[in-house]
Amino acid sequence: MIIRPKPLSTLTLLFSLKGSIIPAIWRKVLFTVLVSSAVVAIHGTLFNFKVILTATPFTLWGLTLAIFLGFRNTVAYQRFWEARTLWGELLIVSRNLTRQSLSLLAGLSREHRRDLAEGLIVFSRALKNDLRADPQSPEIQAWIDKGHEHPGTPKSGLPNAVLGELGKRYMAATQLVQTSPVVQVDIDQQLSRLSSVLGGCERISNTPIPYPYILMLHRIVHIYCFLLPFCLVDTIGWFTPFAVCVLAYTFFGLDALGDQIADPFDKQPNDLPLEAMCRTLEIAVLELLDEPAPAPLQPTGDVLL
Repeated sequence: MIIRPKPLSTLTLLFSLKGSIIPAIWRKVLFTVLVSSAVVAIHGTLFNFKVILTATPFTLWGLTLAIFLGFRNTVAYQRFWEARTLWGELLIVSRNLTRQSLSLLAGLSREHRRDLAEGLIVFSRALKNDLRADPQSPEIQAWIDKGHEHPGTPKSGLPNAVLGELGKRYMAATQLVQTSPVVQVDIDQQLSRLSSVLGGCERISNTPIPYPYILMLHRIVHIYCFLLPFCLVDTIGWFTPFAVCVLAYTFFGLDALGDQIADPFDKQPNDLPLEAMCRTLEIAVLELLDEPAPAPLQPTGDVLL
């Protein structure tokens, strides 16, 4: 995620490349400008045939494209915001469970509370690694196997395995201090919220926007930008490449931006900073236990991972 100081200067807004969509689309825009320049050089004539295109079809196509791109980007942002909401829920539930281990499970030892807190931290990291297709840390499987006489086989769905083991340990803790069934139900409800977070993240990660819809938009955007110079060449002449450049930047940029935020768990600069969110959760949980906590992650080159 891009972190920018506020207020932003006009120069930063106009010329900054960090977080801009330009690095993803500059080749397409440049190719479109070169095509436009070639069309101007030949005066819109192909094989001795003058290509005559009026503004009417481009007005209709442009309006249709704007509607489709706006709808697609709205859907992509909804996925991004739902993912952010789910990770916010993960932080809230982790705080609740840690607080309950202090207030409702008062008879637990410090080491036992620390073990439960580590389980919440391990769950967040296992979920982050799973969503980003990163290698899982050996410490995650080690936490699952802790206290077991015979270590289990490594699980493919490690976040779900951590959640299952976390449920067992919390229920064992409630039985150890002999809490009431009401407390057990309350803790189980919090664990069920973690399960909902896991399911929601898996739904977003495993269900992309339908490919034919994306394919249609890509094709129409390219056709529109490549045909546009034939419409403008007789009207604005050598100003055509500049006009086409601005329009191509708009349409290609919206198209590429939708691709980026539709997968909010990726590692691109405009995606969610899952690593920083895991660190925030770890700090929140450990501070509740009065344990030493690491420092928050800082952005590197204005990018928070």
